[in-house]
Amino acid sequence: MNNFKKPKKNRNKLTTLDGFIPSNGSLNDNDNDNDIRARFRQSYHPSDNQRPEPTQSIDETPQEDGLHTTNRDLQSVSFENQDVAYIASTIEEEPKNGLFRTNKVKKQRNWRRRFARGFAVSFLALVIAVGSLFTYGYIKTQQVFKGNGEGAAALQEGVDPSRLNGEGDGRINILLLGKGGPGHEAPDLTDTILLASIDPVQDEAALLSVPRDLYVEDANGFSTKINAIYSNAKQASLANIANEELAEEAGLRAIKQSVNQVLGVPIHYYTMINFTAFEEAINTVGGLTINVEEALIDYTIAHELGGDPVIAAQGLQTLDGERALYYARSRKGSARGDFDRTQRQREVIIALQNKILSTGTFSNPLKIVELLNTFGTNVRTDLNGIDEIKRLYDIGKDIDSSNIVSVELADDPVLVVTDLIGTQSVVVPVEGLYQYGDIHSFVRNNLRDAFLKQEDSRVVILNGTSVAGLATAKQNELQSYGYNVVLIDNAPTANYATTKLIDLTLGEDRYTENYLERRLGVSSTNLSEDGVPTNETADFVIILGNDEAIKTTQN
Repeated sequence: MNNFKKPKKNRNKLTTLDGFIPSNGSLNDNDNDNDIRARFRQSYHPSDNQRPEPTQSIDETPQEDGLHTTNRDLQSVSFENQDVAYIASTIEEEPKNGLFRTNKVKKQRNWRRRFARGFAVSFLALVIAVGSLFTYGYIKTQQVFKGNGEGAAALQEGVDPSRLNGEGDGRINILLLGKGGPGHEAPDLTDTILLASIDPVQDEAALLSVPRDLYVEDANGFSTKINAIYSNAKQASLANIANEELAEEAGLRAIKQSVNQVLGVPIHYYTMINFTAFEEAINTVGGLTINVEEALIDYTIAHELGGDPVIAAQGLQTLDGERALYYARSRKGSARGDFDRTQRQREVIIALQNKILSTGTFSNPLKIVELLNTFGTNVRTDLNGIDEIKRLYDIGKDIDSSNIVSVELADDPVLVVTDLIGTQSVVVPVEGLYQYGDIHSFVRNNLRDAFLKQEDSRVVILNGTSVAGLATAKQNELQSYGYNVVLIDNAPTANYATTKLIDLTLGEDRYTENYLERRLGVSSTNLSEDGVPTNETADFVIILGNDEAIKTTQN
């Protein structure tokens, strides 16, 4: 990941034999041999005009090939290459007055031919096996990887700022959805909604839980719990077009849009898994080790565990797939119900990441095949295939579990609370029903854009108009996205028609420059003005003009 990082501001060449040995002269036949002997010998020793030319001359100074020196005298060479030694022995052992090689030569040749045939067969079998594995993997991945995600520019190495659409694109945000699946009550309710947000620059990550009972409006203006958004959209699509694949896509688009509306950050990918895949995948990697801070006891699901209400005892526990599933699903076994459950779900995700990295799952083809068998149609994602998974793996292996933080909307500060709407127990924002401004600011600053965080540019905002409070409003907006606003003030004059962006870093903080240009709708300039801060106290100066005042009034 070093290619993302920038310096802090001041602020015996080997000799090879490619199948031919240069000779030190022709191997002449006896001029007195009869025609039969000459023809027979010709089959073993081509004449000079038939013999291939040497690929390089070695009659100069002997050269080092890493093991020994070579020179032009064939008889004085210390042959490490057995094929070459074989040629030399053939020349030495063939009697000048005979037609056939010795038995020793025949045995050598036969042994070598058998070995060559055996090696060829083994190699061919290996190629077929590997090819079959990759073919099998390709077929299976088509069931899992739908490859229609918008994609995260930050997933690429050395990303160009122009590829980033706006603040938040400097991270990789993956929506993790868990549903019951076939055979379960309400199989399409996404009772697990987690955002995994990865900072590929600082090698950090965060897991944020969205309460399943959060009361939201869907795209059609109907109110529902957020865990029903996917299911409702899928069923609505099936009612119009009886196509399961298209219906699932409609449901997933709807839940991504809803989570984006609530959290205020881009959702680059989704991964949806049902209970079957969750349980079996954990068994495939050998279970999960979790430090259970307080014993989890849930009598409401004891009947599913053979009458035992203890899902997990206190202390370091290794949970198999079934126990891990109940650990992540239980709502009644702790004081805060759903809020505690989301915390346990994050614990399971971190434990799974640790297990996968510690056991080298993704470097073991057999484990990958096992996981693909487990996943089948039980997992769906719009990650664009194995290449993106491998890139995520390469990033993830550099993220220590101590650098994975849990973000909770119901902790300090408390941004959501339980409430009753009619007879329904729901979760709503403290700010007000369907009001997400405080949540946006909290999430964007806790999941701060990787490049804004890296550059941490000092931004000064000056009001260049007579509209009071314009600089304060822009400060609140920029700070909600994680900008480091160090000062707001009035500009030297109040007659700016258009907004100006002055880049005092001279292009060094190019990611922040790109984001500000997009947000303000202007191109930056390196030309400063009298009466505005210098590069000693600021990196960017924004002078707001009347165009900004008009936009603020319209909004």
